[in-house]
Amino acid sequence: MKYLEKHPMIMIVVGVIGISLSAIFVKYSTAPSAVTAAFRLLWTVALMTPVAVGKREVREEFKRADKKTLGLCAVSGLFLAIHFVLWFESLNHTSVASSTTIVCTEVIWVSLGFCLFMKGRLSGKSIATIAVTFLGSMMIAYADSATGGLHLYGDFLSLVAAVAVAVYTLIGRVVREKVSTTVYTYTLYMVCAAVLVLTCISQGFDLFDYGMSAIIVGLLLAVFSTILGHSIFSWCLKYFSPSFVSASKLCEPVVAALFAVFLFQEIPTIMQIAGSVLILGGVLYYSRLESTKERDNK
Repeated sequence: MKYLEKHPMIMIVVGVIGISLSAIFVKYSTAPSAVTAAFRLLWTVALMTPVAVGKREVREEFKRADKKTLGLCAVSGLFLAIHFVLWFESLNHTSVASSTTIVCTEVIWVSLGFCLFMKGRLSGKSIATIAVTFLGSMMIAYADSATGGLHLYGDFLSLVAAVAVAVYTLIGRVVREKVSTTVYTYTLYMVCAAVLVLTCISQGFDLFDYGMSAIIVGLLLAVFSTILGHSIFSWCLKYFSPSFVSASKLCEPVVAALFAVFLFQEIPTIMQIAGSVLILGGVLYYSRLESTKERDNK
């Protein structure tokens, strides 16, 4: 763990791969979006419970945590639940490339929120880099927009999902300064799971009416996309700014699109490839800017 603390970029890479698999797994689920999301979080809580309950230091930290901090964790879980439902549903109406690209505009909303509500500052180079990565994302989405159908509805759901996950990321930045990753993620995942189950009940969905598809997909999402994805990014918030963590997630549409080529034969166009190059270049340069700023502040 000490090695990873000295080289947190390794965890950023693992997190990107984890979240990139999310859209792929969701495509294989035959259940409604809320049901798939509910199983994802129920599995996540089940897998994390032995660690959260079994370790004495974690139990002690829960006892020491103040109500305000736990309340923020709960609010974070609520917004994560909103994100999952909306984003999973968007994948029913648009392609993997378009949906993952638009949801990655999270970096724009996080940067704005960081500056407006957390007194953060972004240099001119950082703003320009974010703009370039955003342009690359929009190039991919535009290239995919010719598919027609309910594409715009799917795009809109992805956009709202991006705003929701930006709130989740910003709250995580505040909470992670006070509690460990385990306490933070376990609390928010429990709340998120509860919200999703209640959503299923309110919509008249029975969790077990859809066979093994949703259960298996939920498990895969829990292991690869939540624990090895979102949880890792929550851990990274201790070592990087929320803007950088969100910018790193912009690699998701590129990696997800590569998976989609082999699994769904979604061949990217020249514009999609050009957009991917912009995204990767922008994220790498933004990483360099963040590393330089960290060294200067020491």
